[in-house]
Amino acid sequence: MNKYFRNFGLGLAVSCFALGSAQAADGPLKVALDGTFAPHAMPKLSGGVEGFNVDFANEIGRRLGRKMDITAAQWSGLLPGMQAGTYDFLVAPTTVTVARTKNILFTEGYLNTDFQFVVKKGAPKATSLEDFKGKTISVNKGSAYDKWARGLADKIGWKVESYGTNTDAVQAVTAGRAYANVAGNTVIAWAAKKNPAIELSYRHSTGKVFAVPFRKDDVAMRNKVESAIECMKLDGTMAKLSVKWFGVAPQPGDAAVSAYEGFGVPGLEGHQSGAHPLNCK
Repeated sequence: MNKYFRNFGLGLAVSCFALGSAQAADGPLKVALDGTFAPHAMPKLSGGVEGFNVDFANEIGRRLGRKMDITAAQWSGLLPGMQAGTYDFLVAPTTVTVARTKNILFTEGYLNTDFQFVVKKGAPKATSLEDFKGKTISVNKGSAYDKWARGLADKIGWKVESYGTNTDAVQAVTAGRAYANVAGNTVIAWAAKKNPAIELSYRHSTGKVFAVPFRKDDVAMRNKVESAIECMKLDGTMAKLSVKWFGVAPQPGDAAVSAYEGFGVPGLEGHQSGAHPLNCK
């Protein structure tokens, strides 16, 4: 574990003791996610939901000594439900933005939310956006990736074709109607994991991350959950979940394997500076 602290330059004190019995005696934590956002959460044939964020939530609960009462609901109602007290916090992938930090308290990021391309298996490796010059890029119509790709069409010199779903956009690549598809890095990694005809290509960094949101006044719980997440990063649990659900290991410096100074996202509202001890188990 010490090697991780050297790699991340942290001044954290770590001890591997179980959490106190009083904490374990607390009741279930009420959390929520969108159960239709594969591979983060999706319906199981046997009932309930499964996915990266389901495993992520249950592992946080295990480390806190608390049962997780996970509700799957529509994304549009999750943040309002949390603010109203229906949920203690959310375990749905939530992108940290400057605007959101005005009303929401976040942990540090636990996954990067980047743009990534998939191409046909065996296609030449791409190391920059410019490698797609003259190519046709398929996107999900109306998505953030559609807007982004069209905004760069003149600069990069690619052609953009929109499809009703990203599944159709991926199919355009396998059928040869498009050279590459671009979408969110975790979702497209899941698509590549399931489809042997395509493979991951260039990943474009946005600088944004998914983090766990809380009500503004719930600093103590935010800090407990973040400490559990940092332990998951440092002992390799997050990397294992990434391989399980996305089919890829995090790169050095990715949020899934990087613990950050203080609590919250450095440089944004809600960040609490200072080293803190970790009680990992």
